[in-house]
Amino acid sequence: MAEIIQRDGTWAFYGDTLRLTPGRDKGVSLLRRTLGELEVPLGALVGASFEHGKKSGRLRLRLRDGADPLLQATGGRLTDSLDPYQLTVESDRYGVAEYFVDEIRNALLLDQVPSGPVDGYLLPGPAVPLSVSAGDGTANFDGEQVRLEWNWKTEEAKAAAGARTLALTDIQAVEWHPAVGLENGHLRFTVRGAPTKAPPKYDPNSVELWGFKKDPLMALVAAAVQARLPHPSASAADEPPKQLPGAREPESTASAEDEHDALLRRLRELGELHRSGVLTDEEFTMAKQAVLKRM
Repeated sequence: MAEIIQRDGTWAFYGDTLRLTPGRDKGVSLLRRTLGELEVPLGALVGASFEHGKKSGRLRLRLRDGADPLLQATGGRLTDSLDPYQLTVESDRYGVAEYFVDEIRNALLLDQVPSGPVDGYLLPGPAVPLSVSAGDGTANFDGEQVRLEWNWKTEEAKAAAGARTLALTDIQAVEWHPAVGLENGHLRFTVRGAPTKAPPKYDPNSVELWGFKKDPLMALVAAAVQARLPHPSASAADEPPKQLPGAREPESTASAEDEHDALLRRLRELGELHRSGVLTDEEFTMAKQAVLKRM
């Protein structure tokens, strides 16, 4: 067995399985602590690497495409601190980290684990029932249906219809996007027979996220649902052909005037969130300064 113990977490390799346990240090993200211990089969891995840093290094696992519903639902949008397959390593344990990587690589070679995508999930996803409150609502998932409930911060037009219950059999896709810069994030469900292009703020099948501490937990709801949907490989043959190399992408029509209007709208939204108590004085000041710099 190979093992590395850090404040960020403990990783143990047993030859055919890796056990990833998040640390209890205050710097460990809420998402990783809530997700808890993971057992990753060797067959789910493509490889492992270790990156040196001046004060600390980073141990990384690379999973095969389609192996983990969390990575599938978040689509590469997890930051380093949120990613359960990364571990911060203190400088005095660099040698241990390098040995850990060598053990995994040797096992992958000996077992001749393929590096290509898989046709079924090799990790089970977060346990259910699961309930997360963030942004403008609460998402509950019991393994068979999703229930979306709204709070006092929800846009009136969306809240007017009341709580929303979505049967798993009616859900075609789920995605989680974090808030980035001026753009709010969301947890969105694509429902069979009810396509929508409405922004998450008005979409009754979406929870809008504003970039606060509990937003990443909505990724766990997305992953739990994703684990119970048909695997992406099942519908790969039905996907439209990809754009040919060299083909031109449509040019953006956004003008400087459009950008200015968007910034003004963002300032108004921030003011509303501040007046309603969602944003503290400090959070409002920092967010406003970031918008003003863009103007």
